[in-house]
Amino acid sequence: MPQHNPPRTLAVVDLGSNSFRLEVGRVEGEQIFRLDTWRETIRFGAGLDRKGNLTAKAQRDALACLARFAERLAGLHPSAVRAVATNTFRVARNAHEFMPRATAALGFPIDVIGGHEEARLIYLGVAHVLPPSTAPRLVIDIGGGSTEFIIGRGFEPERLESLKVGCLGMTQRFFAEGRLSAQAFAAAKTHARAEIEAIAKDFDRAHWNAGYASSGTALALADILEGNGLSSGGITPEGLARLEKRMIRAGTVERLHLAGLKASRAPVLAGGLAVMSAAVKELRAERINPVGGALRLGVLYDLLGRSGDRDSRVVTVERFLERYRVDREHASRVAAMAKRLYEEAASQPQAMAAQHVEWAAMLHEVGFTVSHIGFHKHGAYILQNADMPGFASGEQQRLALLVLGCRGNLDKVAGALADPDTRAQLLAVRLAVLFHHARRPIGPVRITLSAGRSTRLAVPARWLAAHPLTAHLLEKEAGEWRAAGYPIRLGRLTRLQAR
Repeated sequence: MPQHNPPRTLAVVDLGSNSFRLEVGRVEGEQIFRLDTWRETIRFGAGLDRKGNLTAKAQRDALACLARFAERLAGLHPSAVRAVATNTFRVARNAHEFMPRATAALGFPIDVIGGHEEARLIYLGVAHVLPPSTAPRLVIDIGGGSTEFIIGRGFEPERLESLKVGCLGMTQRFFAEGRLSAQAFAAAKTHARAEIEAIAKDFDRAHWNAGYASSGTALALADILEGNGLSSGGITPEGLARLEKRMIRAGTVERLHLAGLKASRAPVLAGGLAVMSAAVKELRAERINPVGGALRLGVLYDLLGRSGDRDSRVVTVERFLERYRVDREHASRVAAMAKRLYEEAASQPQAMAAQHVEWAAMLHEVGFTVSHIGFHKHGAYILQNADMPGFASGEQQRLALLVLGCRGNLDKVAGALADPDTRAQLLAVRLAVLFHHARRPIGPVRITLSAGRSTRLAVPARWLAAHPLTAHLLEKEAGEWRAAGYPIRLGRLTRLQAR
């Protein structure tokens, strides 16, 4: 929620497929200046077994790294820290089992972000280090497990894509044991080009004025090209071709000697080169300029917006209200009641949980654009699968759960009811929707709610007598919760109590 006094120190933890990074920044006005950075190359993406599960060793290495990061983050307020996890966490089959241990080791929540959200944050970071411009710009970010492509103007991205080709994954697949051959490069570039070809029409040279590449891969390639006289500046198709020949002549990574090549980057250089070569070919780029910023800086600026009055999630909710033609007045009434009821029902109300309740209630009718029948199911599908800038995957799943459970039987959300706070959120949204079933203001009414394993709900007796349909619906709602194992006791306030 917006704060009048945003934190002066912000921190981001970036859990990538190739390396884990910690960055701390100092806020000065609307600018963020880096105070401290820490990087550990743990090749987390390489820790997937044949079934797509994180190995025990990969988990141990990750947890040890997160524990070291936790020491540096100690003392920072939760609102000043955001940890984001990218491709490996998205694809690992047992990531949901590992996540609680990772969160405990770090001491802060970890958001698994989707590919489009990763691309948005990358562009936000890059835009803050580039000179102001309204001209369209291309940004390519080659990560360990995926590569993001963005075209934007100023601080606003206009096109976003994320492809599952990254320097670590490509190296594992085509350059096993560090062997470098012409055949391997040809196969790797063909594979990458096939992936990039699908987006080339929307991202090629016709759509942007200048091209930039962020991430460690791009910076390493640019340093190597310039340091070895293979390019006069930046990343060019000719320079990449010359570098490829040098690598093929070396035959293996161990025999590769290049000015500017760091030992930590050497094992994944071939995969990164193949992806970049394919990208410049498919997008018809004559030159790509290396640039700093990228994901971590983007997360810091996004975090700064959340602590002030520029939360990108608020903008997304507003856009969804317009896009799905939601009855805003009705949604606002439901949201106001849902938030208040959650704060009464929860044993220890959390500010972010209350915000999720409010957003879910605002968006609970987005499924109306599909069908009025089962709109809550359609709405849940939309919220779980749509691109929602600013929202982490877990947040989208939470909104989808609350919308799915906003009406009807509780069987479809039964697995979530064991958690007391989730139960309070669902109860609050369901009751707010129920009380506003007539889609008009219900007037002042005192509703008291206390929740636990057993919930007590009290409504003025005279009000219920004047609203017999609502009274009937409340009896049915009590039956649903009773059947689920969490009974509601309905009480009627006297005239004196209702004042």
